[in-house]
Amino acid sequence: MKIALTSTGPDLSAQIDPRFGRCSYFLFVDPDTMKFEAVENPNVAAMGGAGIQSAQFVANKGAEVVLTGSCGPNAFQTFQAAGVKVIIGVVGSVKDAIERYKSGQLHPTQAANVPPHFGTGYGQTMGQGFGPTMGGGMGRGMGRGMGRGITGGWGRQMGYPSGPPAMMPQPPGVQPPQLTPDQELEALKQQALFLRQQIDLINKRITELEKKR
Repeated sequence: MKIALTSTGPDLSAQIDPRFGRCSYFLFVDPDTMKFEAVENPNVAAMGGAGIQSAQFVANKGAEVVLTGSCGPNAFQTFQAAGVKVIIGVVGSVKDAIERYKSGQLHPTQAANVPPHFGTGYGQTMGQGFGPTMGGGMGRGMGRGMGRGITGGWGRQMGYPSGPPAMMPQPPGVQPPQLTPDQELEALKQQALFLRQQIDLINKRITELEKKR
């Protein structure tokens, strides 16, 4: 079995990249042996269609499951057509994410959790901070100060929108995907899971910093 994870770096200690189509790296991992292949995302600078192209790339590499922070509707539909399961709302290191998956803590989703063109509309703002859940710079990826202050730029991986696709602020000219009640419920559950994980990581880092004082 092979699973694919979006990653900010080329090894298992790297953080999960919250973007799918424009993530920095794809890590293809055998969860039984933990052998992996790191591949730079060839679509990170694509002018358009990064989600679909990245989904096709991952499917062609033989991945059966994808672990990522977010997945737009175009990439999600591509994965559905290829029979690839998608798990969203994943945070932390790649290694930790694999362990959570193996222990049954992570489950496939039934809907995308970000709007189309999320990587282009939000990609630059996501690069610096925690996203709109963390105060200043609402909806714009938050301030640069906090993003750099946490475990070597950990904050850079935490830029997320603050709700399921139909509820999030959209880039100009982009219409939110229409969700059924069941899809919206699933998206809300995934977002709630992400927020809980994010709070756990923040509290963990707060505790580490307090011990160093």
